Parts: sequence; C-alpha cells; structure tokens
Amino acid sequence: MLRNLLFVLVLVPAMAACTVSQQQTSWGMDGPAAPAGTARVTDAVDGLEVGHRLMGAGEYELALRAYYRAAAEQGISVDVLSAVGSANLRLGRLGQSEQMLRRALEEDETFVPALNNLGVVLAEQNRWAEAQHYFRNAFAFDSGRSDAIRENLRLAIANSERTSYAEPEASAFALVRRGTGQYRLLATP
Repeated sequence: MLRNLLFVLVLVPAMAACTVSQQQTSWGMDGPAAPAGTARVTDAVDGLEVGHRLMGAGEYELALRAYYRAAAEQGISVDVLSAVGSANLRLGRLGQSEQMLRRALEEDETFVPALNNLGVVLAEQNRWAEAQHYFRNAFAFDSGRSDAIRENLRLAIANSERTSYAEPEASAFALVRRGTGQYRLLATP
C-alpha cells in the first residue's frame, strides 16, 4: 500500500509536468494564439463623442478620461478644452474648470459653450458681475437662440443687482455644450 502511494505521489506530478510542457510548446508562453483571419478594429469611436455620452449619463469622471483621450488623439482644441472644463465643473472642481474654459476662450473667444460654462463657474463662486459678462457674450454670439443661455443671463442680472445681504436666487444654471445634449447644473455639494 505504501509502495502504491509513493508511486502515485511521484507519477502524478511528473505527468502534470509533461502536460504543461506540451501546452507551452503548442501554444507558446502566453496561451493559445488568436485564430488566423481575425478582424482588427481600425475605427475607434471619437473620444469627444464618448465623453458627451458619458456626461449625459452622469458619469463625469469617465467623461473626463474620454476627453483626455480625445486630447491625446486629436490634439488640444477649443472643443476638448471646453469639454474638459465642463466635466471638471460637474465634478465640483471649479478652479480647474475655470482654467480650462479660459484656455478654450483663448483659442476662440466666440465659442458659445465655453462662454456660457465659464459664466456658470463664476456664478457658482458668486462672482455675478463677471458671470453676467460671459453670459451676455454667449447670448450675443448665440444670437439669442438658446433658452438656457437667456435664463442664465437673466439669473446673473437678477443676482448681481441684489444687495450683498440678500440671498442669491436659488436656481439651476444650465451647462451648454456643442452637440445635441444639455446639462443642468444643480447646487454644488
């Protein structure tokens, strides 16, 4: 009995080693090879579009990553800078958002989404006069077509005319981006 047990203890690991070595020679060290004729993905989805969809779904951190990927693939553009600024705004990173939106406006001072969203950042910081200035410019360059920008301008004017002791008008400012979506900015936590 003891002899049989020793035989099993020696033979089983030796057989297992043979099986592993046969798999390594036929598969290589990394596992089985991919089948021949496998199609390669050559057309990746635009990082900006992915980011916009993630923003719409409320996934702001993932959207920010998609925007960074778009910057790496396409280069820094006014669209990318504005999108990064908007994502940072939704994440409550007002300083970073302001910086990115101002950089976007250095690229194109007439870019309506960046003008409006910078106004939202400034309004969140209770800098009403400056926010009003950016909302006015956004409204002018948009030719008054956007109801969200019109409402943002109205709220900024109303809040800048209040005395410093009065409570600011509680409302939601609308974020604007290029494309088909619109985002509402609620009270920042």
